[in-house]
Amino acid sequence: MPRIIGITGNIACGKTVVGHMLLELGAERYIDADAVVHKFYRSGQSIAVKVAETFGPGVVSSNGDIDRKALGAIVFQDAEAMRRLEAIVHPAVSQALADELASVTPSGIVVIDAVKLLEGGSGKLARSKWMVVCPEELEYERLVTRNQLNPKEVWARIRAQPSVVDRLPLVNEIIDNSGSMDDTRKQVAAAYERFCKQFPA
Repeated sequence: MPRIIGITGNIACGKTVVGHMLLELGAERYIDADAVVHKFYRSGQSIAVKVAETFGPGVVSSNGDIDRKALGAIVFQDAEAMRRLEAIVHPAVSQALADELASVTPSGIVVIDAVKLLEGGSGKLARSKWMVVCPEELEYERLVTRNQLNPKEVWARIRAQPSVVDRLPLVNEIIDNSGSMDDTRKQVAAAYERFCKQFPA
């Protein structure tokens, strides 16, 4: 089993940035759980079919893919709807991660990026769990710029995230991504060095 670093944190906090920094530092693979989900939402995929059956034709785009914006408008405003979606998606994501890990060098370092790392099965695989944090106001700015959402949609997504404060005691490293890229890179490099010393190849 490769050495796994699990990265979590709320939406638009900079998990992908940290993941790519870890690749630069020597990690062999970076796996974005959200990107895995996007593949499952393509037309004809069994997960896409189940999502359409559960949430109705309104979440299906004209090309048959799941319309993530339409789906988000439902699940980010309704906790029970989010739980139904996760019950469909999480088992498939866990299996996809297991398949991906099977192809990695046994002594290699793999980074798994998942919003629900601590709540889902992927967290159990990680030898070290890292949380990337930044102020909600910064998350808001990034979401408006990146996703072209209106203020109501942005805040619905932010408010639907798990509590950062409640999860802090569950992680091994905290990366504050509210400053400069250089500042974030220094934190990541120091945490990576600690990880490599604690879990040598």
